[in-house]
Amino acid sequence: MTDERKDPSELSDADKPTGNVSSPYDSPTEQFPTVSAKNPLPRTDDDLDFGSTNANSLTEQIPTYRAPGADQPTVALERETAYDAPIAAVPTAEAVAGTTETPRGRGTLDLGLLALRLAVGGTALVHGLQKLTGIWNGPGLGGFETMLADAGFQQAKWMAILGAVGEVAGGALLILGLLTPVAAASVLAVMINAWALRQASAPGLEYFAPAGTEYEMLLGICAGVIILTGPGRISLDGRRGWATRPFVGSLVVLILGIAAGVCTWIFLNGANPLI
Repeated sequence: MTDERKDPSELSDADKPTGNVSSPYDSPTEQFPTVSAKNPLPRTDDDLDFGSTNANSLTEQIPTYRAPGADQPTVALERETAYDAPIAAVPTAEAVAGTTETPRGRGTLDLGLLALRLAVGGTALVHGLQKLTGIWNGPGLGGFETMLADAGFQQAKWMAILGAVGEVAGGALLILGLLTPVAAASVLAVMINAWALRQASAPGLEYFAPAGTEYEMLLGICAGVIILTGPGRISLDGRRGWATRPFVGSLVVLILGIAAGVCTWIFLNGANPLI
């Protein structure tokens, strides 16, 4: 006995099936639905819509997985990258040379300020010593007091002491470059009174030596210049900021030195030096 299938043409009438008896071999393949006007072939994407009532039955619907919240619209996130930023232009050598400040040294500036301080300070020092001690054929403190009293100064004794000490101390400090603005202001105040005294001793404006005021004016202007420029680095004040880069403070000291000299003349003498 065997399970080998026999060809239907070789079966006898007794072996042939009768009635509506079916066999797996009668329909070896599944019959696909026929194409008709009611069930046409899909031609567009809409015909493949599985959820539509007009969906074509020739295609098999495959279930899809939809996560919770999948029906919500997708929000596009913007991410800034290094490529989104504009590329800065590379400066040229000419532009760099035009905008970069090249540090420069002070050159011979400090040496020139040292020479100026030595000249003004040395001159003030020797003249102050003449008035204070009488050295180098000076009048001495007594002779200087008499000179001031004859010129119309009140409190001539104190004026003689303050004038002589102011010249000596101011000149010495200028040479050393110590407390330079104060020292120069002291010399400036003394020179203002010396200028007014010489100017008041002769009628009219006098400038040229020996009767004129060129000596007192030159020393006074140089003292004011030292206040405005500072003593420079070759000085005991060289490490201070105002010694190399003076600013508002030096201008204030200059104004105070001028005011001290003018007020001393006005309140202790009162004569008009310009007539």
